[in-house]
Amino acid sequence: MNKNTKEYFMSEAIRLAKGNVLSGNGGPFGAVIVLNNEIISTGVNEVTSSNDPTAHAEVVAIRNACKKLNSFQLDDCEIYSSCEPCPMCLGAIYWARPKKLYFACTKADAAHIGFDDSFIYEEISSHFDKRTIPSENIFRTEGLEAFKAWEIKEDKIEY
Repeated sequence: MNKNTKEYFMSEAIRLAKGNVLSGNGGPFGAVIVLNNEIISTGVNEVTSSNDPTAHAEVVAIRNACKKLNSFQLDDCEIYSSCEPCPMCLGAIYWARPKKLYFACTKADAAHIGFDDSFIYEEISSHFDKRTIPSENIFRTEGLEAFKAWEIKEDKIEY
């Protein structure tokens, strides 16, 4: 298989996902980040092996790519994921600003094997005081002081 094709890059993400299952290091998820037809970063699900609920394959790959590129944005990159990203990963992907996302399995496929994120999508769209995890808005006025400081800061790096 040609190493400069989307099929190759996706097969690498899937290979990582399968390998992760076989190694026992985490769930069946893998991701690669590509820049100029070259894999610059990979990630696998490390939630259980690192005791980090945010260590999903896409997040791990984004962290690795950003560190390698010394940038908090992945403007010219493409992300290949073995599965349609969960809400957290999708948020991280949007913040990283890649030019394209490819995925193999769908969120319905993931739900079928026990990785159902539909409740999180529902929680996000609910008002904070109606969510399953009790949430309370406190000290808003004091919190806004940091926002005001950011708003007037002249040498900020916007993102």
